[in-house]
Amino acid sequence: MSKKTDHIDWFILLSVVGLMLFSVAFVYSASAAFADAHFGSSEKLLVNHGIRVVFGLLAVFVFARIDYHVWERLAKPAYIISLGLLAIVLVSGARVKGATRWIDMGYISFQPSELAKFALVMFISAMLAERTRSIGDFKRGVLPIVLWALPCCGLIALQPNVSTAGALFLMMFVLLFIGNARADHLSVMGFFTIVVGGVYALSAPYRRNRILAFLGLGDGMENNAAEKINYQLKQALLAFGNGGITGVGPGRSIQRDFFLPESYGDFIYSIIGEEYGLIGASIILIAFGILLWRGLAVAKRAPDSFGRLLAAGITVVLVVYAVVNAGVTCGVLPTTGLPMPFISYGGTSVLFSSAAVGILLNISSHAGVYPRRRNIASTE
Repeated sequence: MSKKTDHIDWFILLSVVGLMLFSVAFVYSASAAFADAHFGSSEKLLVNHGIRVVFGLLAVFVFARIDYHVWERLAKPAYIISLGLLAIVLVSGARVKGATRWIDMGYISFQPSELAKFALVMFISAMLAERTRSIGDFKRGVLPIVLWALPCCGLIALQPNVSTAGALFLMMFVLLFIGNARADHLSVMGFFTIVVGGVYALSAPYRRNRILAFLGLGDGMENNAAEKINYQLKQALLAFGNGGITGVGPGRSIQRDFFLPESYGDFIYSIIGEEYGLIGASIILIAFGILLWRGLAVAKRAPDSFGRLLAAGITVVLVVYAVVNAGVTCGVLPTTGLPMPFISYGGTSVLFSSAAVGILLNISSHAGVYPRRRNIASTE
């Protein structure tokens, strides 16, 4: 347990708790028609998501009470375990919608990539904290970190889940930058990453078709492939257009009723835009903006390198996921499978994201952001 420390960052706590509580209403509205048709009960997915939110809230407060320095010692074992689980997924994971991302354990399913992304954040943070003096040396400082990160990103990309692998590689670059890696090393790595990533993205027909359709170059595709690829996006844009400034009102979405696939998952942001309008959609992004602002403030004031890097890594992962998800549903980014953190339906994402926020809150309690107030995570 942590020693008596300063107050946690209430901006982070209230933003995340607000997103999670409101997500219950969002998921119910977006999933009611689908659940009624497939399960005979419009509340089926509402109940499932509500239970996950309860466990997520518990995870926030439990992890906020654990001294974040514990994770520096556990970072490597947690990362190795996550690599093992990712390997198991490729061998015997459940295949859903053309991708193998889940371990089916009967009553529950587990998505190891959600554990892996935060385990990688912790492990890279711990490695960088140990290499503060050698980070300027590519061979001794940067290269070992890249070589450790590649198996995780590679196994996730093979599921295939290129968007998550790309987000994690971006997070690694951010942490290396914060950890004072040399600009020329990062530039060369960035160039090769773009080249290799571009070749890999174009190597599979479905990924190539997505990119061409996004760029408006899909006229020559067979069997109206571009039309099929853009169907989800078109329905999402119709939802935003129907919502206007103030929205059509809670529970009154038209697009959710079998027009928009994954309306309660990856594309739930468009249903929020339809029912709550530009105002509601903007409030969601403002909440993540607050998380970015306060998360980076916590990183800046963290008492040691590990806390600084871990706070920045957690913040970057959560905010990048939110921005990419919003960008996809608005049509400014190619379609990917990244969920909206704390809001999209999905137990593994909610649980691990909540635990990560708890860790971020514990770092904030050591950072002295609000020295005059008492920390709910402290012990006498």
